Amino acid sequence: MDDIVGSFRADLFAGKHVLVSGGSSGIGLAIAEGFARAGAQVIATGSNEAKLHAARSTHAGLPVRFERLDVQDRVACSSFVQTLERLDVLVNAAGIARADDEFEEDVYLKVLDINLNSFMRFCMATRPLLAASHGSIINIASMLSYLADPTVPAYGAAKSGVLGLTRSLAHAFGPVGIRVNAVSPGYHRTDMTKPLWSQPGPAAAIGARTALKRWGTVDDLVGVCLFLASPAAAYVTATDIPIDGGYLSGPPF
Repeated sequence: MDDIVGSFRADLFAGKHVLVSGGSSGIGLAIAEGFARAGAQVIATGSNEAKLHAARSTHAGLPVRFERLDVQDRVACSSFVQTLERLDVLVNAAGIARADDEFEEDVYLKVLDINLNSFMRFCMATRPLLAASHGSIINIASMLSYLADPTVPAYGAAKSGVLGLTRSLAHAFGPVGIRVNAVSPGYHRTDMTKPLWSQPGPAAAIGARTALKRWGTVDDLVGVCLFLASPAAAYVTATDIPIDGGYLSGPPF
């Protein structure tokens, strides 16, 4: 993480305020930490109190405030955003997957709501603040925005939708100075992907398909997010950047 954040000016986000939904663990936590190390004041939300407690303990020295928030609760999300005085960057990173169970309608709808609808929820709620600061939005998509996994139909549908939402909102919000982009993580070692990277066979096969011959880490996502939120990306909007080590372009077998 230090080498990645150290690639940027130390005070790049000094005075800036960042909100990361799904920021109590995994990808969201790494991104929240990255912005904090680059000088931002960060609020990271999550719904699991145990994960929030662990994050507070391990990141006590950083300007990150961890708050419990259910992204499915429309009223709570709106009320939470109304407590903010300023916002420069919104990162939508909340996400779940329920392999094989997503064929049940209630599970399907829950996964869709968390992985897609909550993004729209936060984008709309934070629009006035981001317009005031000419800020930016970063939506976390996935390689499954492009590829199929037959075990997670809701997750795949949601992540495909994230790219459509990103493009639409970039044009809807662009006139008031808000940029909207997405990043699509590949296979990174997180709790969600542990069933794969903890097994030698699948872990090796996935690593072999990448151009770099390795799995990603959550830190691999941080630099691109800092770039997208920075003045260096002032004319970058409505786009998606895959961060997958070349997995998407890899050989089919």
